[in-house]
Amino acid sequence: LGSAATALLITATGILFFRTKISTTFHRKFRNRDQDVEAFLKNNGGLVPKRYSYSDIKKMTSSFKEKLGKGGYGSVYKGKLPDGRLVAVKLLNTSKGNGQEFINEVASISRTSHVNVVTLLGFCLEGGKRALIYEFMPNGSLEKFIYGQNISEDNRQHLTVQDLYQIAIGIARGLEYLHLGCNTRILHFDIKPHNILLDDQFCPKISDFGLAKLCGRTDSMVSMLEARGTIGYIAPELFCRNIGFVSHKSDVYSYGMMVLEMGGGRKNLDVGVHHTSEIYFPQWIYEHIEQGNIEPELLGLVSKEETEIARKMIVVGLWCIQTNPKDRPSISKVKEMLESTQPLQIPPKP
Repeated sequence: LGSAATALLITATGILFFRTKISTTFHRKFRNRDQDVEAFLKNNGGLVPKRYSYSDIKKMTSSFKEKLGKGGYGSVYKGKLPDGRLVAVKLLNTSKGNGQEFINEVASISRTSHVNVVTLLGFCLEGGKRALIYEFMPNGSLEKFIYGQNISEDNRQHLTVQDLYQIAIGIARGLEYLHLGCNTRILHFDIKPHNILLDDQFCPKISDFGLAKLCGRTDSMVSMLEARGTIGYIAPELFCRNIGFVSHKSDVYSYGMMVLEMGGGRKNLDVGVHHTSEIYFPQWIYEHIEQGNIEPELLGLVSKEETEIARKMIVVGLWCIQTNPKDRPSISKVKEMLESTQPLQIPPKP
């Protein structure tokens, strides 16, 4: 009995020791992470927006009453500032990452001021709680308007092919600003429909800078330790270095994949289509464009005018997704191509 009691005591002591060690390591990790973020905020005090307490966050969201969306980063809630302005509050998961996404977001957006880039109004960092406060975008993300998800007929009437074309130009302007208009070049690395928000006039704004990277304006390439982005939009050089260098052209690739979806009204990869040849939209549509076989019904459109606009977006998108980064246009050239009234040359098959 004495031996059993001793063994039990040793086991219990061991469990307690390891639980204490794990707990201490866990809290040290979060303490170090918060210290890194605080150091960044202190060193960039002139750039960062207003800081709010967690009680402020709870108050402006009415204790997180209305959820707007959820993702791997956390959840977004609708809120209201004391001056009456509506905001979107992104409450970040405390268990995700090491604080780098929070730093990326604050560091990049704080340096921007452009009609096509979402405005960061404030942030919260308190006891492991992290939140970002943005201007409210009443029409949500572009994603639902491309694929027709959860969209009312009233909204559907607003987004014609012409509307999507203007939105594509607006996004190109925002991306051009990030690449060339700031003192520090900002590479987004996660351009996709979900990260394009629309205001009450359907003006597009680039959002979600959690994966962004800052670099010098003259840097022709950037160093990357790991691929970042969303499958289906990630440029091939981000996961296969033999293709080329990671640069601003990586954002151009993601933009091109998105514009192809806008012009085609569908996801680029869709296994639910009628014919297997249609599964990968860029390949399927390229063959039709190469043969000059683009009729309205092919894209589910009504008029020749709409089809020509969609065709222009698709051709630009195909230029953007060239495998070799050197073969892709800059975002400034992309904007020029979209706004041009001249016929566009068909690119090589991507």
